[in-house]
Amino acid sequence: MSTAVSHLGSVISGTKDAVDADSKNAHAVFRATATAHDAVASTIGIGKFSVEVDEPPALGGENTAPNPVEFYLASLLSCQVVTYRVWADKLGIVVDDIKARAEGDLDVRGFFGFDESVRAGFGEVRVVVKVTGPETREKYVELHEAVDAHCPVLDLTRNQTPVHTTLETD
Repeated sequence: MSTAVSHLGSVISGTKDAVDADSKNAHAVFRATATAHDAVASTIGIGKFSVEVDEPPALGGENTAPNPVEFYLASLLSCQVVTYRVWADKLGIVVDDIKARAEGDLDVRGFFGFDESVRAGFGEVRVVVKVTGPETREKYVELHEAVDAHCPVLDLTRNQTPVHTTLETD
């Protein structure tokens, strides 16, 4: 579906009107919960949705669901797709289809604490987005630059986000 014929324009303008009327309308809070089960699996509650997370056997799991870093890649890709759709609409760029893929390199020495100089997360992530449609390559490059500047999950990755953890015990 081309973004030019989607409903995103009304979502964008409605949100802008609400934020212009009161800047407090720009603030959104997202929440998730986790309940551990089995060796390393968990059930994650996200609003009205529930997803399972596990690890492959090499990391102590049973491979019954994607692992956390795979969910990160899925989050990044899905956020890229959403941001491509929104910004295509904002810029008036027609997009017929979007396909994306990502892969990341993770050195398990960081996770297991075998080498404290190795980070626990991905050392590098590579994302490839393929956009098809009637526009010129230059228009799609303009769209790509707008997406890279405004994708929330990409921003979370590229910029340090304060995270405060608290331990509660019974």
